[in-house]
Amino acid sequence: MALIDTHQHLILRGHLGYSWADAIPALAGRDFTLADHAAMTQGRGVVGSVFMETGVDDADYKAEARLIAGMIGQGGLMGQIASCRPESDEGFDAWLEECEALQVLGFRRILHVMPDDLSTSTTFRANLRKIGRKGLPFDLCFFAHQHGLAEDLLRACPDQVFVLDHCGNPDIAAGAFQPWAESLRRLATFPNLYIKLSGITVNCGDLPVTVALLKPFVEHVIDCFGPARILWGSDWPVVEIRSSLPDWISLTHALLAELSAEERAQIGHGTARAVYGLPA
Repeated sequence: MALIDTHQHLILRGHLGYSWADAIPALAGRDFTLADHAAMTQGRGVVGSVFMETGVDDADYKAEARLIAGMIGQGGLMGQIASCRPESDEGFDAWLEECEALQVLGFRRILHVMPDDLSTSTTFRANLRKIGRKGLPFDLCFFAHQHGLAEDLLRACPDQVFVLDHCGNPDIAAGAFQPWAESLRRLATFPNLYIKLSGITVNCGDLPVTVALLKPFVEHVIDCFGPARILWGSDWPVVEIRSSLPDWISLTHALLAELSAEERAQIGHGTARAVYGLPA
């Protein structure tokens, strides 16, 4: 199964600030580079990657996209999802215009660690619609208990393609399957929403990360969305908190083993090509 990693972060401390990562032992005090990612994925079927903005310090988010633009084409990097600030009109249009030259395939504003009302403003939604009119997707990062906010956005912006990161962040450690499953089923009724099979090992807390633990969650994602609306990502290097990139690739193969080859290919790379406009 060929894989396009649609959620590859990089940590480049000599250039940008990563305050959020400094308190996480697995991530603190070192860089995570394209070369590192290539070494960890070599021989494991990863045929390309899409950089996902890494939540750099607020003053650095534009500098991050400019820096990454110069790396595209190296180490299998196919494009980037850039950060933006839809909650403010100041400079928003100019940033969208600049990003046209930075090989930006979509945008994200991290929301799960921001006040819940950030995404409810008229300004935020009007600016999101501008992204939609450019034909670019917007990645959503919410905790399971915030799925109602995602539903409101989907309803308010029906012409915007959205990608829900990390399977909608189920609280696996707490065994909170049912609330997540019910709200995810509602979100899946919106045809403009895709979902990313990524980032769930971090949600396991201290539980052993096993196929048996993850399988009910992944099966529910597949049942709700189907392979044509699921795309794969590593969430590297955040995945290193509870697993490793090679282990997550092995888990992915095991979790999808009962699907057909065509369905596995769709999740592995086909949906990514469609959503982010990547070459066949």
